[in-house]
Amino acid sequence: MPNRIDGVPLFKAEKWDPDKWAELFHEAGARYVVLTAEHHDGYAMWDSDITQWCATKIGPKRDLVGDLAKAVRKRGMKYAPSYHRERHTGFFALEKYAIKSPPHPDIIEEITRMPKAAELYGPFEYSDAFIKDYVARWKEIEKKYKPDFMWIDDIPIFYKVKPHPQTKKFRDAFKYMIADFFNAAEGWGKEVYLNNKGANLNWPDGPGCLEKDNLKLDTIGPKWENPATLGTSYGYMKAEEERDAYKNPTELIHLLCDIVSKNGNLLLNIGPRADGTIPEGMQQRLLSMGKWLQVNGEAIYGTRPWVTFKQDTPDLRFTIKGNALYAIALAKPTKPFVIQSTKDWKAGSVTTVKLLGSDTAIKWKDTDNGIRITPPRTWPGKHAWAFKIVYKKQLHRRP
Repeated sequence: MPNRIDGVPLFKAEKWDPDKWAELFHEAGARYVVLTAEHHDGYAMWDSDITQWCATKIGPKRDLVGDLAKAVRKRGMKYAPSYHRERHTGFFALEKYAIKSPPHPDIIEEITRMPKAAELYGPFEYSDAFIKDYVARWKEIEKKYKPDFMWIDDIPIFYKVKPHPQTKKFRDAFKYMIADFFNAAEGWGKEVYLNNKGANLNWPDGPGCLEKDNLKLDTIGPKWENPATLGTSYGYMKAEEERDAYKNPTELIHLLCDIVSKNGNLLLNIGPRADGTIPEGMQQRLLSMGKWLQVNGEAIYGTRPWVTFKQDTPDLRFTIKGNALYAIALAKPTKPFVIQSTKDWKAGSVTTVKLLGSDTAIKWKDTDNGIRITPPRTWPGKHAWAFKIVYKKQLHRRP
């Protein structure tokens, strides 16, 4: 009977080219890249001195985390290896979220036949040894790659089980990790960031962002991030690739505009093949987003939310930057419309209105109900269109 563990050497990433990946992400308009450094399986994608189950010792025989770090940073993007070991203890056990749970019978059998498998699948409890190893692995990532932010997964053990001494120890270890990461970054001369998945508050509150898979907010929130997928899975699915069943560019760009209008970031997940290549359908979607951002990125990058994030008629999303209000139309308006959130602006407070990517003069006027804009006859590009409304003074949440 073959072992699950026999499959690990089959992961070779033999066609993986970190420079091609980085170039694709750069052309897609990404400003930062997150690579899974260790998921719930316990396999480290970096050059680890702590565990034998890592990419330089078994599988690809190269430092996947380190090689992509060099390629990404060479193109001016930020970089973060994601770390998911906080939920490792339960994924091969009978109970997923428990302080201690016996491993599945087939895992016990596999470890019996191949003792070294115990290090990959276990431990199966939040013991002192696990907590020490957990911190040590993150510290190894921190020391070797100097991440631009700490990306950790949700930690159900903190809120799904009854209070336990080991839970407190683990939480205390997190506080140490976070504080030490920020202190280390000060020594690097670098500003860093923190996030935590699960839509729970970070430790401590303030320095990081709220996050949850496919998180959607209905209001402008504190800084947050939506890790969304190009398809339905966070990994590679052959059937999805064969059907080209990925979100279309319009859907993705509308998702981006909606998230940014509410003070969020879009972290768009791709699922590469085991050989290290990215499905062509995914590449096409990313490049379409990059092409749109080349024209309209001014309304996305470095922006802040407005007093309201949207207007229903027409379907608009708003951002601000400096003295500019950006009204992003998710569909082409067919008749003159009013920006209702500018109703309280004094007459003469707007200097210009333009459509990004177009040289056509935009007709507009002050009205008692707000700035009235007449749509152009011809439109640049597709998917969504950003009107730039320039105010006489710096804009904040309120003019």
